[in-house]
Amino acid sequence: MRSKSVVNEAREIQLCIELINLGARLQLLQEETSLSRERLLRLYKEVKGVSPSKGMLPYSTDWFMSWLPNIHSSMFMDIHRYIVTNAGVSSVEALIKSYCLYKEQLGVTDEEPVLSITRAWFMLRFFDAKLLQLTPCTECGGQFVVHADELCEHYHCGICRPPSRAGKTKKAAQLELNAAA
Repeated sequence: MRSKSVVNEAREIQLCIELINLGARLQLLQEETSLSRERLLRLYKEVKGVSPSKGMLPYSTDWFMSWLPNIHSSMFMDIHRYIVTNAGVSSVEALIKSYCLYKEQLGVTDEEPVLSITRAWFMLRFFDAKLLQLTPCTECGGQFVVHADELCEHYHCGICRPPSRAGKTKKAAQLELNAAA
C-alpha cells in the first residue's frame, strides 16, 4: 500500500484553489488532480462560497474559429507555447501561468474574458489530440488557431482582415454611446 504525501496533497489543494479562482470548472479540477470529487466540491464551495456550475462543458473546435474567440485563443496559445518552451513548468502550471498572462494582457478586471480557463484547457487538449494547430497569417506573420490539416496556404487572420460585422455587438454600441455622451 502506497502512503499519501501530505506535501503533494497540499500542492494539489493549492493548485485547485488557483484554478477555482481563475474560474475552472469541476471537470478540469478532476482531470488535473488526484483529489476526490467530494473533496473538490467542498473545496470549491469553500473558495467560491457557491456550488460549482453544472451542465455540459464546451466541446467543439468550431468555437475557436469565429472571429473574436480565434484572436483570443491564438494569443493564449502563443503565450502558452512561450511559457512551455522557456519556463520549464508542468502542463497544469503552464496553463495557469499562461492564463494569468493572457488576462493581464487584456487588462480585464471586472468582466469575464472571451476565453475562459476551461475553454483554454479544452483547446490545449484539442492541440494534443491534433484537432487544432497554429498557422501563420500571410500578412502579419502571427500564428493563429485553425482546424488541423486545414488548407491554409494563403491564410489571413481576423486582425488583418476582420469580417464586416466584427465588433458590432450591442455592448460595443452601448460603449460608443456612453463615450459620445
